Amino acid sequence: MSLQRTPLFESCRSAGGRMVPFAGWEMPVQFSGLIQEHKAVRERVGMFDISHMGVLRLEGANPKDALQRLIPSDLHRIGPGEACYSVLLNERGGIRDDLIVYDCGAIDAERGALVLVINAACADSDTAWLREQMEPAGLTVTDIKKDGVLLALQGPEAMGLLQELSGEDLSGLPRFGHRMLNLKGLSQPVFSARTGYTGEDGAELLLNADDGQKLWQLLLDRSVTPCGLGARDTLRLEAAMHLYSQDMNDKTNPFEAGLGWLVHLEMPVDFVGRQALEQAAESGPAKRLVGLKLQGRAIARHDYPVMHNGETVGIVTSGTWSPTLEEAIALAYVPPSLAKLGTELSVEIRGKAQPATVVRKPFYKRA
Repeated sequence: MSLQRTPLFESCRSAGGRMVPFAGWEMPVQFSGLIQEHKAVRERVGMFDISHMGVLRLEGANPKDALQRLIPSDLHRIGPGEACYSVLLNERGGIRDDLIVYDCGAIDAERGALVLVINAACADSDTAWLREQMEPAGLTVTDIKKDGVLLALQGPEAMGLLQELSGEDLSGLPRFGHRMLNLKGLSQPVFSARTGYTGEDGAELLLNADDGQKLWQLLLDRSVTPCGLGARDTLRLEAAMHLYSQDMNDKTNPFEAGLGWLVHLEMPVDFVGRQALEQAAESGPAKRLVGLKLQGRAIARHDYPVMHNGETVGIVTSGTWSPTLEEAIALAYVPPSLAKLGTELSVEIRGKAQPATVVRKPFYKRA
């Protein structure tokens, strides 16, 4: 099966991007180098082509009520111009994907709209399932990205730059707030959300292909650092942000994944997976996702065994060398009895047990 390419493929390659397969797409893993890209986002501003992600629009009468049947978080806690992070569940309470839900408000007196951003690897299956669930209730599910561009502008200087490009005061736009912006030199208004996957401030921007290419070049001309999947992974892991299929999957429930705060069982809504989550809440999680710091420079990778007193007790889901902290960090599932902060464990790396300590998440939090 051939790999898909985003509208920014040639732009990325021209900027020095080294392209690799990822979730069915050919994407840049790095440009100038992972450490340089990582530090640019932490200290200044960087940009990412994230056009492989899925972007759907749900329209119809009471779209929140309809989507609420699939999501354990109370969608009525957000209003127009706001958004929330949540998960889609299966009947066993397992996580079939994580997503962001944006409330776009009323279209007219009878209809409203939501925008959903979903993971690339799950985009086709999510779209088909959402249509299967929503269309019988009279709602439409539309791919609004199509062949367009989704671009992430991230870092402490990101919002100032976006404010300059839009000519609007964005100081009142809260985290997870969103609005349409007219950016200089572009043909159409841009869906702009103060969200991201790096632990820094910034925005995610949805544009048509031509405008996306223009904005990419405009940002390059302003010395914004292009960043690849490598820096995206180290940044999100420092912020302890989950990667779907590694840190959680359809066999993991939100309580196990440290996402119990997304589950609002006080809602009088019979959402998919509710019964399983009620049982899980009562019995407690069978495992917990914890943060680990390792001694030395050895890096724990996905699927490496976690040990305690010589016995395998868990498994690493994500691990890296943290460029910000200059330490090896990881996320791992362990039994609840070993999840307490300060617990001494080890990770088996190339046949050797490397000491590790359970630490608080996130590993990094911006000031």
